[in-house]
Amino acid sequence: MTALPLGIRENLTQFSHQLVQVLLVGFAIGMMRTVIPALAESEFGVPRGSFLLLTAFVVAFGAVKAVMNFVAGRLSERIGRKRVLLWGWIIALPIPVLIWSAPNWNWIVAATVLLGVNQGLCWSMTQTAKLDITRADQRGLTMGLNEFSGYVGVALAGVVTAYTADALGARLGLLVFGMTTVVTALVLTVVWVKDTLPWAKAETAAHKLSALKFRPRYPQGVPEHPTTREVFALMSWHDKRLAALSQAGLVEKFVDALVWVILPVFLVARGASLTEMGWIVGAYGFVWGGAQLFTGRLSDHVGRFWPSVLGMWICGAGVSMVVLGNGSAWWSLSAGVAGFGMALLYPNLGAAVADITPPAWRGSAIGIYRFWRDLGYGIGALGLGLVAHLTGGIEAAFWFVSISMFISGAILFYWGEETHPRLNPAPQTTPDTVNSKVAI
Repeated sequence: MTALPLGIRENLTQFSHQLVQVLLVGFAIGMMRTVIPALAESEFGVPRGSFLLLTAFVVAFGAVKAVMNFVAGRLSERIGRKRVLLWGWIIALPIPVLIWSAPNWNWIVAATVLLGVNQGLCWSMTQTAKLDITRADQRGLTMGLNEFSGYVGVALAGVVTAYTADALGARLGLLVFGMTTVVTALVLTVVWVKDTLPWAKAETAAHKLSALKFRPRYPQGVPEHPTTREVFALMSWHDKRLAALSQAGLVEKFVDALVWVILPVFLVARGASLTEMGWIVGAYGFVWGGAQLFTGRLSDHVGRFWPSVLGMWICGAGVSMVVLGNGSAWWSLSAGVAGFGMALLYPNLGAAVADITPPAWRGSAIGIYRFWRDLGYGIGALGLGLVAHLTGGIEAAFWFVSISMFISGAILFYWGEETHPRLNPAPQTTPDTVNSKVAI
């Protein structure tokens, strides 16, 4: 019997490697979020006002990433987390070359499809791996650190690629930045990342033998190893709490689709320079990423429910603020408010899913939650394009997203409940949770 310690401090080296991985995952998506939408017309031939064509690459990204999240979670329970992560980075290798050589917008859409595969495999694995090796009372902090690292990476990449595009040109700047990111991630994965699946298996085994004071409110009447169909049904409609979390995850991605594809176009149309636009969009990512150091840990003390609900509403308010004022300072403030709302909700929706799903199928549950969440990219981008096309004005897209966030927050309020096992423990007849050390 060899003990596998659970905890951030106990697994600090591997936890740190996973944080570097998710930072690089953020770099990979961040390089697509500032320069490409802003220069879609001048560099890649997208006609002015073609909102549906402009959003096509985000629709493709969302659909592909959603499916790959679903696949990654299930696959990682069979072949391990590290292999899935490695394949995600191998698939990313052609992306910078496709952007550099793109003769038209269709090539950008193709590159974004590969990016969706990369993000679905890699981001899912960095999140799942950290949850494997940390304790239940650290899940909020774990998710906060994970998303902090990833979205600071997104924001940094957006700013850096704006400057490299100014210095080297859009295509060459993205080629240099993208290849550096992907090759570095591949080397680090092969050399330093360990597979954390043994921790999950050991937790499952020890789960039957241990007894903690506070027990999670796992779904009742579910087999120990449910089928993919059974887990999908639980996450999507059978369990009201999990369905509430999944729909909130889907709708909050409307905001990210807006910031990715509409906000840069909105800002450039109103006279912002490429670098100014990079910093304004970056304000959203920096606040989102940085605040999660606080908001994730906060939920370990006060619970997941209220940070998630209030985050949905604050984020929606920040989106509506963008079109209610003018100037770089106002837009930066609005982006920061939206980012803070996102910081409240983002790590805590995922932590709530982890709270109430057993370790035996937690990877699948997280994958299906991320399936619904990232499908929001595609649905949101399609909705944004349709609203802007039908109204003839880009401002309507902001109101569409803001109203959606308020409605989704209300659904989460009525269907959801507190999931933290200390604050809302299950009766003593439910399965036990795991001790701070598990054995195999």
